[in-house]
Amino acid sequence: MTQTPAACLIGWPAAHSRSPLIHHYWLRTLGIEGGYVIEAVPPEDLRDFVLRLSLRGFVGANVTIPHKEGVLELSTPDARARAVGAANTLWFEGGELRSTNTDVEGFINNLDAGAPGWDKADEALVLGAGGSSRAVIFGLRERGINRIHLANRTIARAETLANQFGPNVHPVTWDAIDDVLPRARLLVNTTSLGMHGQPSLAIDVARLPQAAVVADLVYVPLVTPLLAAAQARGLKTADGLGMLLHQAVRGFELWFGRRPQVTAELRALVEADLTKT
Repeated sequence: MTQTPAACLIGWPAAHSRSPLIHHYWLRTLGIEGGYVIEAVPPEDLRDFVLRLSLRGFVGANVTIPHKEGVLELSTPDARARAVGAANTLWFEGGELRSTNTDVEGFINNLDAGAPGWDKADEALVLGAGGSSRAVIFGLRERGINRIHLANRTIARAETLANQFGPNVHPVTWDAIDDVLPRARLLVNTTSLGMHGQPSLAIDVARLPQAAVVADLVYVPLVTPLLAAAQARGLKTADGLGMLLHQAVRGFELWFGRRPQVTAELRALVEADLTKT
């Protein structure tokens, strides 16, 4: 009797993740016998947990904060995971534990779905220099965006990241954002500014070109003040929930052998869960 394939989410804490909702929806709609559970793993137990992943009955895993960097040395990372310096998806291939970072394609595929033609932009402005920013910059470089301005409150972090990605990435101070906005055909917020409980992001979207696209990785609230301002100006936008849904696709395919679709029904399901009081 073959064991039902199951994947898990490894995090600390991890209880509030929407990943189980997404994967259970796909398992159900595709008629696949399988499972997806949350595993709260403290940092000191990460190595043991990951090295015994298959013995615990898992065919793979998602990885979230604070373990995205730690799993790199416990697996064989692909080019994306190495370049981003973090992995969010684990799977077995030929008995070997592999890792990748699907935040890259989650971001790019969400832009393709919500704002087709966005990659005609010559210049982009990315706000924030954390792990999500790495995935965004990698994706933009992969799609041929020639000039990426990277703004961070601590300019040294932006400079470090720019050095890793080469001459197409230009660090700018937070005070210089207004000077860059008129040239940016794509604006991406990777910071937590604008999230519930966080300060708002003070950006004057009126300075952006009329053809600009605005993306925000925050998905609580679904429509951040930045996206609301961009939409009021008639700009195309891409939200954080779309990225969350799209980044889950490849992991599911690697674990369960079928490529799922991001549908309006799935989005409505997760939206309803996010807006529950």
